[in-house]
Amino acid sequence: MLNGIMSNLMGLFTDIPGLLLRVPVVLLALTCHEVAHGWVAYKCGDPTAKSLGRLTLNPLKHLDPIGTICMFLFGFGWAKPVPINTRYFNKPKQGMALTALAGPAANVLLSFLGLFLLETLQRIFLGTGLLAEYGGTLYVMSESSFVANMVNYSLYFLNLFFQLNIYLAVFNMIPIPPLDGSRVLNIFLPDRIYFGMMRYEQYIQIILMIALWSGILTTPLMWVMDKVTGAMIFLIELLPFF
Repeated sequence: MLNGIMSNLMGLFTDIPGLLLRVPVVLLALTCHEVAHGWVAYKCGDPTAKSLGRLTLNPLKHLDPIGTICMFLFGFGWAKPVPINTRYFNKPKQGMALTALAGPAANVLLSFLGLFLLETLQRIFLGTGLLAEYGGTLYVMSESSFVANMVNYSLYFLNLFFQLNIYLAVFNMIPIPPLDGSRVLNIFLPDRIYFGMMRYEQYIQIILMIALWSGILTTPLMWVMDKVTGAMIFLIELLPFF
């Protein structure tokens, strides 16, 4: 069902309303990711993000202009990193790992919320004459009415919100610098190996961008996203009213 709604709604990328709906999705995803980093760092004893005003949902405090444009145009990008000072942590490795994990965890929670609302709206509108299912694919019955357009755009927004957040979570957990997964990996690696790897962070970042641009990472990322999505659908269907 989700694959069907995805294929039918992706056409909205080509119109202005669809592109405008992309704006709050990107802003929310990137902002919540960075705020989660800063909040967990603060709870672990580091006041740096708080003192710099980064524990706010104001996206202007977090967005990197180039990274945000890349997110809109290419589907991957970045925000302004929250500054972390590990000297404030009682256990620097553990504190850094928890702080790094917080960003992807926030995106997973947002993704779950988007998927839950998407499934809920689908169930509400199915059988009302506005939304119908044929062969596992969802269709808006009439695209000419205002209500039908609102249903269409609502489903599109929630689908994009769900997919973009899960993509950010999975992508950021790749265990190579400068991604969050590398900070989590630091717990398990000797300092010699970890800091040796960090010396080549700039080169690794260039290779990562090339891999994204060429599509090399598409298949493994989509496989992990499908598995995480399946787990979230399983949890949603456990709810008594589903």
